[in-house]
Amino acid sequence: MSYIQSLHHIIIRTKYSDDVLPNEHSEELYQYIWGYIKNKKSFLYRINGMPNHIHILVGIHSTIALADFVKELKTSTNSWIKTNKDKFPNFISWGEKYGAFTIRYQEKDIVIAYIKNQREHHKNEAFKDEYRRLIADNGIDIDEQYFLTD
Repeated sequence: MSYIQSLHHIIIRTKYSDDVLPNEHSEELYQYIWGYIKNKKSFLYRINGMPNHIHILVGIHSTIALADFVKELKTSTNSWIKTNKDKFPNFISWGEKYGAFTIRYQEKDIVIAYIKNQREHHKNEAFKDEYRRLIADNGIDIDEQYFLTD
């Protein structure tokens, strides 16, 4: 038997980082994403976000590649949101790129608290600054030519 723990803090944003995910309908979107994750035999630890991006802490099943997981998640939610256009009238699509950072199991509670407090957190830090910080904190060099472009 193999023993695998694959936790990822995933951040997806709307095209051009536009504020098009109304707070009053975010829970419905999160429920849909939770269903997607369960169907992939993966485990959702926490989801939350703002009108222009979503943070997800997920344990991805060992048979699924991270890039495939995110691509299919964005495709599936894109279709669902467009089916619910009355709740998300200004949504065009997700941004092309995403952030995904591996998390040690011992750090999961810290990341859960971080994701849970997104609305409070963003009173003091804009998404662009948060995203830049998280990328740098994870030891990734930012290529400014491609940073937050769609």
